[in-house]
Amino acid sequence: MVENTDSPSEFTNGTESLNRSKPLASETSSRASTTVSTPRRTPAASTKSSSARKNADTANLVGVFLSGAPFIALVAAVETLIATVLLGVASTVAPLVVALVTFAVYTVDHVSDADADAASTPQRALLARRYGDQLMIAAALGYGIAVALAIAGGPLALAITLLPGAFWVVYASDWLPDLGQAVSTALSAAIPRGRIGAGVGAKATDGGHRRIPRLKDVLVLNSLVVATGWAAALTFLPVAFAGATVEPVLFVVFTYFLLRSFVDAELPNVRDVDADAAVGVETLPVVFGVDRTRLVLYGVDLLVAVLVAGAAVAGLLAWPLVVALGIGLAASLFITSLAGRVGDASVLGVAPDSTYLLIGVAIVGVRLVA
Repeated sequence: MVENTDSPSEFTNGTESLNRSKPLASETSSRASTTVSTPRRTPAASTKSSSARKNADTANLVGVFLSGAPFIALVAAVETLIATVLLGVASTVAPLVVALVTFAVYTVDHVSDADADAASTPQRALLARRYGDQLMIAAALGYGIAVALAIAGGPLALAITLLPGAFWVVYASDWLPDLGQAVSTALSAAIPRGRIGAGVGAKATDGGHRRIPRLKDVLVLNSLVVATGWAAALTFLPVAFAGATVEPVLFVVFTYFLLRSFVDAELPNVRDVDADAAVGVETLPVVFGVDRTRLVLYGVDLLVAVLVAGAAVAGLLAWPLVVALGIGLAASLFITSLAGRVGDASVLGVAPDSTYLLIGVAIVGVRLVA
């Protein structure tokens, strides 16, 4: 059933829709007949309605904001706490630093990619467009505080804190394509096209020279870069702040978060498959389809299971902690099974990160029982 009047503030592709359907002829005549005899109160009613809509829109955007970068930052802090427990090092400010860095990086990413995200996450794109300047200031403050805390932790802590930001510059910004364009322009001036090699011009762009893409647009490498950056921060930062020595379990924990983060990065790509294909971003769902992507992610989770079980057998991880990780892994497998099958696509954007909250609760339970 189609309503006669569309919502005056409906989010559509990252913009507010102000379109209304025309009133029926009977409604027009009825309004015209009552106009002379009845004083019009439309402006007051319209003002109240407009105010209510603005309040509703503001509340909606606040909800979108809290479920975006702040929620991911919370999950990152929990992940760092999990890594701290698995590594057996002392508690430090590492979870806070990782949370601040995560908030900053994802906020900047959402603002810079607002136009590309309008099709897949319209409300988040609208938030990024409307409050882009304020969000960028908040991101700068967050990263600045993280860096200040890292300086107190020593050179290694500072280097690891700066790592996710450096990864984002290479991963999502236009720095690498711009550098490639500058090099290509310089080569064009020095070397005539056609002398570099046969077939170079056949698939070249930008005046006959190959264009270096953003890593975010490159198949597998995009998710692998994200996974590597966060796995390094989650694993090495607690060790750096605690001043602990490197143990074999460190590599187990790093590999665990690397593989799990890869799955977490690819699952939202199922939700964004149409939007990514439209802007030329190559992801597993875009290139191989949703069904094959689901099988690949099953395989990665099974590798995680083998890794964790092997570490337990080798005595690197306590069995109660392995049980907690197994609960999270089972949840991850279930969420992966929903890829391409669940009606609400937003589930794939939130649910993968929520598995770490489940692991955190399980570890707390294990600690209490032990």
